[in-house]
Amino acid sequence: MIFRWFESLIDVFGKPDLRMPPRGVWRFYAHYLRQAWPVLGVMCALGFVVALVEVALFDFLGRLVDLTKDVPAPDFFARHGRELLFMAFVALIARPVLIGLSDLLMHQAVTPGLTARIRWQQHQYVVRQSLSFFQNDYAGRIANRIMQTGASLRESAVQIVDALWYVSVYTGSALVLFAQADWRLTLPLIVWVFLYIGALAFFVPRVKERSWKASEARSQLMGRIVDGYTNISTLKLFAHTRQEDAYVAEAVQENVAKVRTMTRMTTGMDVTLTVLNGLLVVITAGLGLWLWQKGLITVGDIALSTGLVIRIENMSGWIMWVVNGIFEDIGTVQDGMETVAKPNAVMDSPEAGKLAITRGEVEFQDIHFHYGKRGGVIAGLNLHVRPSEKIGLVGPSGAGKSTLVNVLLRLYDLESGRILIDGQDIATVSQESLRGQIGVVTQDTSLLHRSIRENLLYGRPGASEEEMIAAVRSARADGFIADLVDGEGRRGYDAQVGERGVKLSGGQRQRIAIARVLLKDAPILVLDEATSALDSEVEAAIQDSLDTLMEGKTVIAIAHRLSTIARMDRLVVMDRGEVVETGTHAELIAREGLYARLWQRQTGGFVAADDPL
Repeated sequence: MIFRWFESLIDVFGKPDLRMPPRGVWRFYAHYLRQAWPVLGVMCALGFVVALVEVALFDFLGRLVDLTKDVPAPDFFARHGRELLFMAFVALIARPVLIGLSDLLMHQAVTPGLTARIRWQQHQYVVRQSLSFFQNDYAGRIANRIMQTGASLRESAVQIVDALWYVSVYTGSALVLFAQADWRLTLPLIVWVFLYIGALAFFVPRVKERSWKASEARSQLMGRIVDGYTNISTLKLFAHTRQEDAYVAEAVQENVAKVRTMTRMTTGMDVTLTVLNGLLVVITAGLGLWLWQKGLITVGDIALSTGLVIRIENMSGWIMWVVNGIFEDIGTVQDGMETVAKPNAVMDSPEAGKLAITRGEVEFQDIHFHYGKRGGVIAGLNLHVRPSEKIGLVGPSGAGKSTLVNVLLRLYDLESGRILIDGQDIATVSQESLRGQIGVVTQDTSLLHRSIRENLLYGRPGASEEEMIAAVRSARADGFIADLVDGEGRRGYDAQVGERGVKLSGGQRQRIAIARVLLKDAPILVLDEATSALDSEVEAAIQDSLDTLMEGKTVIAIAHRLSTIARMDRLVVMDRGEVVETGTHAELIAREGLYARLWQRQTGGFVAADDPL
């Protein structure tokens, strides 16, 4: 019960904050730490009290030496029994309870809870980034930075508090206690404090800078390794083992070099600290003995001063490494911040509503989109798709067909112009509601590394088992699902498909994708080379299912294999981001334009070497 109560203090999945995290390091810290400020505040207070208790125990140790010298042994317990019992209570009960509470907050609440909350919020923000965000970086590096940043941010924040309390309480208390014995005992400690701060000021910024670079190199290494694992079939097919080894080895070497520059600094810091600590102990002990010889301090004062400086020496080594670790963690957080704290290129407006489709009419009005370039792709395109009309997009590679679909789905925002669905500007509705009303089957079908059932129900999570099986039958996928077995013995709909669906053939993946869209049953349907991975026999087998899928829907289909879209209500021919022809198959053949030339090349039994398709 105690463990569970402390574990409940930080809600991992509390109210999400989907704003972009601040770019400044300290504001980045504050953005996440303020969400757990009550727990962190109590931890700060406990740390202060624990440090005071430990100093009090050292003070009592010095007094105990003097008490044993000044009081006859038979009377010792009678005269000081209450004081001894009180200190025993502090040592045996109060201190363990305080440390236990601190440990419960740290290990049950902060370590798992705050770390997971930071990771969860960063994932929630990053997963909503635009498509280009993920296309411009390694998936492995993005994931690595999110995993590292949460742990490093929490660890450095907690250690900063610990270090500050122990430094201030131990050093301040030692100066007071030393001064009470003899002011000259404070001199070695004062000089040591200034030298210690100077060493921190010299080493820590350099460690921080090198740590940031080492973390960046580690993320780069992780990205290259994961990139190879994700594309393992390509690595095997092209048999470039040495080339791939060299590619990863380059990142390993870069990481090693950056880590070595950091560890050189930490070695220098460790040696410097050892020398300073040795000087503190020797000078304090020697000065204490000299003052005792002169009769200016007691033996208890020597025990107190020597014991306390030894404790400070041990603590200073811990603090130096803690501070070093803090700035290593800050460097890691800075590296993660470079990925996490980036503005979202495609965002819903605060007033964004839900898309309501009654007819399925789509209008592209003078749209411009260039992928951030100065020109090209789509410029000034106009296209009107009537409700329940089925159009085919035709044109050479690079004509802008897939881009047109991408901006319809709002994977990218237009640079100018508007896209209307039933008169509603898609820029004014939420992305989720927009994509929820559009079913998409793409050329490069990618399945989630989950079970067949989970992949299918992604189309409509609330669908019944009967509805799911009916969609599978319509997509002609029931013939192979029953025979699937994964590495852990799960069968049929429970079998895992592997990363991106690699355990299935291209045709099997495509049929699962079609079944998923059948289950979604959206009013607008986009087919981007939907049957490209199917052989002619399978394509013919599911053509009736596609016809059923398209019935009553507004359909935009892209195909290089022109025979697959020749039956559409209307064909729209694109070239260089513009609509150059439109009409039925028969009308375009009669016009003898671009479509007619493309049709002739395909039906002529070959594709010319310079054919842009």
